[in-house]
Amino acid sequence: MSHNTYNKIWAEAQESLNCLLQKEIEEKSPKPLKDRLLIFQMLATFYIKYVQIFHNLESAYDQIVHPQKRLIIRQVLDGVMGRILELKNEMVELEYSEYHYFDDILQDLKLSPDNIEIPIPRYFIKEKIKVLKEREGILAQMMLDAGMYEDEPKKPVKVMLLEEAVRVIQIAERARQGRLRATFMKQIFLEEKRERLARLQGSKGPDVETAAMCIQRIWRGHTQWKKTLKIREEEMVFLGMIPPPHFQRPSASLLRAQKVDTLRCEIQEKYESDFQKALVSIKERVKEIEGPDIKETLQDQIRQWFIECRHITGKFPDYPDEEQGGSAVLFSEKTPEEVAAELAAKAEEEQKKKGKKGKKEKKEKGKSKKKGNEIEEKKPKKKDEEEEEGWKMSPSNFLPIMEEGNNKYKDIWKNRDEKWNFSQEYDPELIKEEKRKEVEEEIRIQVDELMRQELKNLKLAVDRETEKTGGKGKKGKKKKKGKTGGRKKKSKKDKDLTSDRTIDSLYQELVEEGILIRSKKVKLSDYVGEYSYLGTTLRQVDVEPMPSLTDVKQLIVLYGILPLGCQTVTAFSYMDWRYRKNILQKGT
Repeated sequence: MSHNTYNKIWAEAQESLNCLLQKEIEEKSPKPLKDRLLIFQMLATFYIKYVQIFHNLESAYDQIVHPQKRLIIRQVLDGVMGRILELKNEMVELEYSEYHYFDDILQDLKLSPDNIEIPIPRYFIKEKIKVLKEREGILAQMMLDAGMYEDEPKKPVKVMLLEEAVRVIQIAERARQGRLRATFMKQIFLEEKRERLARLQGSKGPDVETAAMCIQRIWRGHTQWKKTLKIREEEMVFLGMIPPPHFQRPSASLLRAQKVDTLRCEIQEKYESDFQKALVSIKERVKEIEGPDIKETLQDQIRQWFIECRHITGKFPDYPDEEQGGSAVLFSEKTPEEVAAELAAKAEEEQKKKGKKGKKEKKEKGKSKKKGNEIEEKKPKKKDEEEEEGWKMSPSNFLPIMEEGNNKYKDIWKNRDEKWNFSQEYDPELIKEEKRKEVEEEIRIQVDELMRQELKNLKLAVDRETEKTGGKGKKGKKKKKGKTGGRKKKSKKDKDLTSDRTIDSLYQELVEEGILIRSKKVKLSDYVGEYSYLGTTLRQVDVEPMPSLTDVKQLIVLYGILPLGCQTVTAFSYMDWRYRKNILQKGT
């Protein structure tokens, strides 16, 4: 398919995601819900729609070659992946079961079970193919050096007693003699049969007509047998019992699609490398061309702020520290009075925090006296709390990620004209906008140092104010001493038992001990199973259905593959995916 086709798939997925995000915001009611069936219907509907979006985004990310588009798609794709896992966890906590059945919802939405099958993102392997090949090569070489390189492990040899071995040899020898005796007796029988037929026919020779009829009978039987086999195969193919003869041969369209897929992967790698080089070169160009103008503009703006503050307040202001944001605070479209008020408010907050520590002790004494009255007040409130008990959706860590990616799509790519970019290479204007901010931030830090010194000189020359250098440096030194002391304690507790070993030696030892072995290449698609079509119907009559093989397959993807393959899911999820190292599959 063309670039335009995958761009349309991406646009459709973003539109669906935008509608779904709005629905999620609307469904967040302040009152807790109590109807479990209604809650499950809502969660299941969200889950199915997110899976459909996941399908489209995954195919778009795999085939789109534009490097800047792929960055946004990847962000949204990881967010959708994490949201699917969150919704799955919500359904598990609601129903206390790992298996859920959506056959009634699929029927309402007019979807098939294939639409909710979660695919394994192809970028899991594509982005790590080099590392996987290197790791496999190192393991194979180590196993070869250790003499353990075998395709299949040897079966253990069973020790046999002498009497048992003699008995096995006797049985084999008697069987051999029996076969020879049977062959010999068959030959004798055939010879006697030929002699008997010869005596019956007498001196007459073989009849030509009889011989011809015998040959015809055998030939016609053979030809009819072949025709019957052919008709039977055609009937079985028609009924769908066996695949057609050309089924095993790859079609021309499939070969062409594989070729295009390989070509797209090569173009993706080329465009990505060009994009990374352009990030460096364009940043240097922006810094060289626009850097002096940015520096001069920042200095003029800061000097103007000095003058306005002195004109309004009668004195020069205090320059914001780096912790407060430096001169970036001044360029937030605020008046000098507002900026000065904010800086003063921050200083007051710090003083209040210090004062609150002393007041806490006094409050604790007062609380002990009021405990009796509070207990009486809490008793009538219990009924109201029980009435408010219900289900509320847990806060999501992935909705902000999806919203950010969705906003980027709306602002940059939704209405962008790309007629000039037929080959879908990187857009240099977008890189300039991004790098211009980075260059401005770097220059701002340099300008802050210069303007602090300039402000100090102005204060000395005009206001005759001396800068008070207090005990900030001393306090900082005391903190450093405390930190160094803490580090020494940690170094005493932590002991590395393999400090004198290299990674290669540890790896070699694990291989020699048989702990690291070569795993068989098995695809999840080889795990074939059917979907449970009557799960909801059985539950309505209080019968717990047996999980199907497709349900087990989906759990392997959700709990095992997605968290391991996506670092965003592991990092931002509140569930303990990073600690899930083993999955138990049990069945009969």
